[in-house]
Amino acid sequence: MRILLDTSTFLWWMTDLGAQVSDSARSAIADPENRVFVSVASAWEISIKSGRGRLAMPQPVEQHIPELIMKYEFGVLGIDLRHALRAGALPDLHRDPFDRLLVAQGQLEGMLIATPDEIFRKYDVETIW
Repeated sequence: MRILLDTSTFLWWMTDLGAQVSDSARSAIADPENRVFVSVASAWEISIKSGRGRLAMPQPVEQHIPELIMKYEFGVLGIDLRHALRAGALPDLHRDPFDRLLVAQGQLEGMLIATPDEIFRKYDVETIW
């Protein structure tokens, strides 16, 4: 199975807040049979929040995020034109552009999205939590 982490799940996974990840999501992410991805959209969101002082990082994000992705052997899911166009065409259920992009990526790439955010479940995308 291929799993796309939403931004909060990725942040929790890489910090002491990992206990906030549900048991089923934690098992799926840790399962070596599954391929886990972090979207470039999440890296972008983290970078913006860090730069605005809304998210503390122990190192500069340009160094820390790639190190964590390598440490956990996560794949990186880029953003392409299909993703951007689908995100813009989604029903207006969610105003967060980063989450809308993750929904679009999950739909188009056939990935489960690991997220605690209930709004994802209102879209036609599979989630795990």
